[in-house]
Amino acid sequence: MQALILAGGRGTRMRPLTDKIPKVLLPVDGKPFLFYLINFLKNQGVKEFILAVGYKAQKIKDYFGNGEKFGVKIVYSEEKKPLGTGGALKNAERYIRHRDIFVLNGDIFIDVNIKKMAEFHKKMKLPITIGVCWVNDISRYGRVAINKKNVIMKFEEKKFTKEGGFINGGIYLINKKIIKDLPSNRNISLEKEVFPQLIGQMAAFKIKGYFIDIGIPQDYQKFQEDIKDIKIWN
Repeated sequence: MQALILAGGRGTRMRPLTDKIPKVLLPVDGKPFLFYLINFLKNQGVKEFILAVGYKAQKIKDYFGNGEKFGVKIVYSEEKKPLGTGGALKNAERYIRHRDIFVLNGDIFIDVNIKKMAEFHKKMKLPITIGVCWVNDISRYGRVAINKKNVIMKFEEKKFTKEGGFINGGIYLINKKIIKDLPSNRNISLEKEVFPQLIGQMAAFKIKGYFIDIGIPQDYQKFQEDIKDIKIWN
């Protein structure tokens, strides 16, 4: 299996921590956050990684290299200017070897069974599967509306009221045909431009495991506390 990790963002909400290193390299118990994400996927059979890098890309390359010392193969798709999540995916198209590829946001950790998600994607026969997870407070994320057949029908905007719901977990299985149709060399957001155009053509894979997004200092601190208690991540 092959996975593409979106790791090019500046992490402005995490400044000054990200002034000198990219967000994916923020340390957690002596190792970069991205190490845990790669190791978790490797333990489930993902051995080939594409890292879509941009901001301070060389620091990521210096740490992970070609992946050999971590037991995986890593190639880098580097953007010279910010391309957004969709643009970064298009920029990495030449490295994608399979019909479908896992795509993950590099600042999330989600306890997902990769093989079960792949089986679900195959069964649904839709071009995109989005991993969704339940949270008790959707105010930071917005909600994903799903019908009884597990098809995504709407992306609802963030609300100020605290209520529970399914949110986009930042992990996708995407058919290469979708990537082929994306415009080149342009800043594109998967979440705001691509996915809303594919309503009714995307499946929702419900994930019940641990989820965290280290995009804000409070959750970065929480992950540092959580990591010590769950040995499977180390």
